[in-house]
Amino acid sequence: MKVVNKSVRKKDAMSLVTGKPVYTDDITTGSSLIVKLLRSRHAHAIVEEINTERALKLPGIECILTYKDAPQSRFTNAGQSFPEPSPYDRLILDKRLRCVGDPVAIVAGWDEKNIDKALRFIKVKYQVLEPLLDFTKSKDNEVLIHPEEDFKSLVDIGADNNRNLCSSENSEYGDVEEQFKNCTHIIEETYHTQANSQTMMETFRTHTSFDAYGRLNVISSTQVPFHVRRIVSNALEIPKSKIRVIKPRIGGGFGAKQSVVSELYPALVTMKTGKPAKMIYTRKESFTNGSPRHEAQITIRLGSDDDGNIKAIHMYSLWNAGAYGDHGPTTVGLSGHKAMTIYNKVNAFKFDFDVVYSNTMWGGAYRGYGATQGIFALECAVNELATKLNMDPTELRMKNMLTHEQVGNKMPAYYNEVLNSCHLDKCLIKAKEMIDWDNKYPYREVGKDKIRSVGCAVAMQGSGISNVDVGAVEIRLNDDGFYTLMIGATDMGTGCDTILSQMAADILECDLENIVVHGVDTDLSPYDTGSYASSTTYITGMAVVKTCKSMREKILSEGARLLKIPVEKVEFDGKNVFSLEDDKSISLKDIANFSLVGENNYITASESHYSPTSPPPFMAGVVEVEVDKLTGKVDIIDYVAVVDCGTVINPNLSRIQVEGGIMQGIGMALYEDVTHDKKGRLTSSSFLQYKIPSRLDVKDIRVEFESSYEPTGPFGAKSIGEIVINTPSPAIAHAVYNATQVNIRQLPITSEKIVMGMLENKKK
Repeated sequence: MKVVNKSVRKKDAMSLVTGKPVYTDDITTGSSLIVKLLRSRHAHAIVEEINTERALKLPGIECILTYKDAPQSRFTNAGQSFPEPSPYDRLILDKRLRCVGDPVAIVAGWDEKNIDKALRFIKVKYQVLEPLLDFTKSKDNEVLIHPEEDFKSLVDIGADNNRNLCSSENSEYGDVEEQFKNCTHIIEETYHTQANSQTMMETFRTHTSFDAYGRLNVISSTQVPFHVRRIVSNALEIPKSKIRVIKPRIGGGFGAKQSVVSELYPALVTMKTGKPAKMIYTRKESFTNGSPRHEAQITIRLGSDDDGNIKAIHMYSLWNAGAYGDHGPTTVGLSGHKAMTIYNKVNAFKFDFDVVYSNTMWGGAYRGYGATQGIFALECAVNELATKLNMDPTELRMKNMLTHEQVGNKMPAYYNEVLNSCHLDKCLIKAKEMIDWDNKYPYREVGKDKIRSVGCAVAMQGSGISNVDVGAVEIRLNDDGFYTLMIGATDMGTGCDTILSQMAADILECDLENIVVHGVDTDLSPYDTGSYASSTTYITGMAVVKTCKSMREKILSEGARLLKIPVEKVEFDGKNVFSLEDDKSISLKDIANFSLVGENNYITASESHYSPTSPPPFMAGVVEVEVDKLTGKVDIIDYVAVVDCGTVINPNLSRIQVEGGIMQGIGMALYEDVTHDKKGRLTSSSFLQYKIPSRLDVKDIRVEFESSYEPTGPFGAKSIGEIVINTPSPAIAHAVYNATQVNIRQLPITSEKIVMGMLENKKK
């Protein structure tokens, strides 16, 4: 490997750091209608009357659209492959409002001040209904969130809108109850994880217009351009062939932009007026009507024998879908299947879940996609079991978790997939060494009221969705011998344009600069399901490998033709096709130029890839914290992460992914909390209320890799995007326990909870 596994600079690095105009709002600066929404102030209500007459008289107001003007076909906002597993439970504008912030009317005009005034001039008569805000009381509640008769799901997900069920399922492997009878130690606890906002730098934004062919052009900051095309088609009731979606550079997504959030409102305005329209979410709107991580309550039973051999696991996940079911049926599955699989030696497991509707903001995709919630719960339970057994928790894990010794084994909790690669044991051993675990565990006094302690967790994720995700790639040999790599995968700041180019350069044996990469335009790019589910490196990467190998064959064939030598007697070294028998050769430049002269032999190659397996990357996370026993304040002193993502394609970009994911995980553990008041209004709608950590809030984050080789991945690679957020919450909770003897089972871990827990302990 000459280019792969090298820390080359991102292809767009200089444009981004020098502030070049590359984002949606930079490239759509022409005359466009400004689009804003009148949003519901009620958590549950029906629009009885709406009067827009006075607002329409304001200067520059082009149109005001209500539910009477919007199509009536239900759809899902979730950017997922067809048939989408998320239920069709939405309209663009609906008479029934299901959460605070639901859209009541779309206002479009040329002057922002008058648009804001128009929003105030619209008169709405609401029939205010009783809201259902506590998701733990939602199932079979008499308050129905979705009573509509045209509610439907395309696949069997256990949905029942008459019971407020977005999705439900029960599954069991082995006889769990029988196994628990043989367990001498059982942990049975309930853990709660809060909703989290993705807080990406660039908020949701979309520009729409008609092109010269009368087609709807959608320029949007999205992770899923091809899914956006389908969702816009469903919602607006127009054929996909009439829609083109373009993705410029996007300023982060972390899963938030795996849903359609801002696209439909300007699109409807353009459809109605024929004029360009643009909608830019404010930061407040991104907080109040984005698509945060689902709130979850997970009950775990975990049983072992006296020696710490875990025999059985039972998980029940109760998931708050909020007002709409986007990603609800799929995120919840990962909470069990990716958490329990880590302990693959168990004799039996059981996984039940209910995803329920409520009158709160709907959930969506967020890095980790449900595995984060499940791994927090199960890893906390494993740490509690270790305490009960009086055993070092790292030793308990080494006894039970997936290791290289299980390569070749089936993983029943992971859809019976076979483990092809695993260095989780090496990851944990290295992490212990890096933080000096044996000398620091469990804690040490460092001064008056100050105590330092360590905590640990392990995690796994996947690499794409097996038998679903598809990546396609096209590569073109241009005159003078440079290549254009056409991809449908979305670079959202992660650097996939760069790492996919690295793979292409390695196979074609050329300099990275010889690969021009082209981002996503659904009219031009080959189909790709999008950048989510940690799929790009693994799925699209393999498409690059296959496509570039095909390109090599075509170059060889054309070179042999031009040299008048049988193709089996030539070879290609990246610069020349040469004879294996004499000194004849022809340069790539000449092949490219001559192939375009009088031969009609434009050399291109295109391949697609999907995978019947989703190989898990692994990670061990170990943290050292300092707790002030007087105030409960927690400071991160050191965080050590060791990751097995197979072959590391670009060490610098991978390291940044790990550091960023750990920062987000620390935020989830200690600070971030999406909260509502008693009327369902969000109380954490700005960075003044919704706290995320800065670099000043964490000390060292140290990252190392223990690379296995994944035989089904490109160059042996697996994913890294999501797994990195999964260990901070359980590891920090563990360290806090080691310092204070307080088990925090409800995130975030606040000073108040710690102090109150210590006071409770004193009473015992």
